[in-house]
Amino acid sequence: METIRKIDIHAHSTAFPQYYPPFYWSTPENPSRFISVQELLPHYDNLNIEMGVLLPLVSSEGQSAPMTSESCKFLADQHPDRFIWFCNVDPRVGANKKNFDLSFYLNHYKSLGAKGLGELTSQFYADDPMIDNLFYHCAQCDLPVTIHISPEFGNGYGLVDELGLPRIEKMLKKHKDLKLIGHSQPFWAEISGDLTLEKRNSYPTGKVTEGTLSRLMREYGNLYCDLSAGSGANAMMRDPEFAARFMEEFSDRILYGCDICEKSNSHPYKFDAFLDQMRTDGMLSQETYYKFVRGNAIKLLKLQESN
Repeated sequence: METIRKIDIHAHSTAFPQYYPPFYWSTPENPSRFISVQELLPHYDNLNIEMGVLLPLVSSEGQSAPMTSESCKFLADQHPDRFIWFCNVDPRVGANKKNFDLSFYLNHYKSLGAKGLGELTSQFYADDPMIDNLFYHCAQCDLPVTIHISPEFGNGYGLVDELGLPRIEKMLKKHKDLKLIGHSQPFWAEISGDLTLEKRNSYPTGKVTEGTLSRLMREYGNLYCDLSAGSGANAMMRDPEFAARFMEEFSDRILYGCDICEKSNSHPYKFDAFLDQMRTDGMLSQETYYKFVRGNAIKLLKLQESN
């Protein structure tokens, strides 16, 4: 099989690991914090990843301390051959108004080289006026947005939506120029039509019966899929036959990602082995594999293809 160097659409890293607080589940025996670039790059070499997209985390939900747009820009400048970056703007920034001109900040970061916005982890309803305003300005600035979906308020982080993602659909319909990149357990659990409230924030198993996600992908050409983390990998690995059909049908809007947050994370290796087996078995075409692990990111983020 031809070796294709990948682009990781979903990367995080702290520029100052010596100062970053440990995760709340960390123990003295097993200390754990967000990964540094020096710890992330060996994973990239092992996984044949050429470049990662650094995603800042600026809301108080979802992380021990902020990872700013500025720190991601700093890391990308330190390693220009391995990283590009997204900016991140909390929808409350500035005057905390639902009609504030967020393009003021977005264009600033875009002028510095930001290729998108995300990961959006602020906990609002997905169609809240503040989010509506943020999506409007991201569309105006031509910045794709990576979102994390939460099942309910007070449980995790990210945009809150109900079963079937009606609020996300409302935003996709309203903001036709917005490129929305979906991610997280409640997003990927929607791949199957038998999803229940109890399972939507987990990693459901078993055969897939076509669900909301396929319908949304068919109806809204501005929806993209971030296949990072355990959520994206599980959605594919639970039913390889369905995964093959899904990836071929939506081959232009699926994006490879890792979401490695800790040095010990191993989920990308299991998913890579699964993808290699799919190619070996002829379930995944070479063209689709290339678009998934590299080509779609180049097109979406307007990157130059390396020789």
